This record gives sequence, structure tokens and C-alpha cells, in this order.
Amino acid sequence: MINFKPVYFEELDSTNTKCKQLAREGAPHGTVVIAAHQTAGKGRLGRRFCSPKSAGLYCTVLIREGFDMSTAGLITSCAAVAAAKAIEEVSGHSADIKWVNDIYMGGKKLCGILTEASLPKFIVIGIGINLISVTESIPVELRNIVTSIEEQTGRIISVKEMENALLSSLSRELEKLKNREFLEDYIKRSFLIGKDVDVHSGNNIYTAKVLGIDKNAGLEIELSDGTKKVLTTGDVSVRLKK
Repeated sequence: MINFKPVYFEELDSTNTKCKQLAREGAPHGTVVIAAHQTAGKGRLGRRFCSPKSAGLYCTVLIREGFDMSTAGLITSCAAVAAAKAIEEVSGHSADIKWVNDIYMGGKKLCGILTEASLPKFIVIGIGINLISVTESIPVELRNIVTSIEEQTGRIISVKEMENALLSSLSRELEKLKNREFLEDYIKRSFLIGKDVDVHSGNNIYTAKVLGIDKNAGLEIELSDGTKKVLTTGDVSVRLKK
């Protein structure tokens, strides 16, 4: 189990940015940066993660052990399983995973994950979970996309309760990284399998059907001409076809 060492801040630009700074300064394995508010929270592909003040758990975990070059690329998926299980534990409701790094409930995004690496030295795992209603605090264009535990279940979960559940879950799931045991839970929670999606790769968008998830957490898809391929995280994003 990981001996986590939380460090708390009232406000940061980004918990990932701060955690990477601390890592470069020698912070130990298991350091956790937690902020009540992020002014420039990070999402995948350069997007922002909206982090209204005191509305969620915004944290980044520093990992220096338990991975190698063959498993580093699996950490985002492993963290997604950990976050989904923690959310289920505190909310009493099931949580789904949208490849590769988002947790959904009730068809809306509840949690985002961003891992950043300085291999082979360290990886930081940024996780943001919306706890209370965020409707009035987020841009209008996100209101039909983003949700919170309160909005989905009526329950008010404290940041501390969510923190404890998430870190315990993350410690358990990271132990399954080497043997890829977490993938069974990842696949079970995936809601893209069997669905038609739009794949966004750079400036290109194409339609495909999701067939499954492979042993490296890649997304197996079939194109309209019957060609099959596997998507890795990289610069690719996938959205359910409207």
C-alpha cells in the first residue's frame, strides 16, 4: 500500500503543475497535492478542467515506484478504475468509464484524469471529481455535459471523504498494474464498446465502431470500410456519434 503524504492549498493554478514542481525538488513517492480551487486546471489535449471553488476534489498524486516503461502507459486507465470504484463507494451509484480518462454518471462527465510523466523518474496523476452542483459555476457550453455526485444522487460528499476513498482505491488498483488485473474492471465499466463513435485525430475526424479494449488499454475499432485498428491515447479523442 502507498503511504500517501497530502499537501493542501487553498488555490493553485494547477495541482499537476505544483506536483511536478515538487517532484523535481525531490518530493517522495505518494506525495498528494490537493487544492480547494484551480485557476487553470489541466485536461487532456491542452483543454482546461473547470474547477469551481470548493465544489470538488482536485488532486494530483506523485508516483515514483511500481511502474516501468511497459506499464507507464496503463496508469491513466488504472487510475480511472480507482476513481470509478471510489465514486461508487461514496455515492452508492455505478460509474462508467469513457475511454480513456473520463468517469461518467447519468450520461454526463463527473471526473477527469490527466497523467503526465517524466520517465523514468516519476508520473503525476491528476484527478478532478465534481462533488456538489456545478451548474451555476461552469461555462454555459458545459452544462449539458458536466455533472456532480450531488446532482446525480442527491448526496453531499465532503472533500475529505472523497479524498480518503480515492487514495485507498488508487493504492489498491496500482498494485494490479504490473499484471494488468485492473483491465477487467476497466472493460466492465466502459460504455463505448459496441457504440459508433467519432474519432478526432489532429485535424481529422472519422467514424468507427468500438469493438473492445486490448491488453494495453488501447481502443479496438472498426472503420466503415472494415479496416480494424487500435487507438492509443496520444493525440486522439473519441466522442459518441450523435
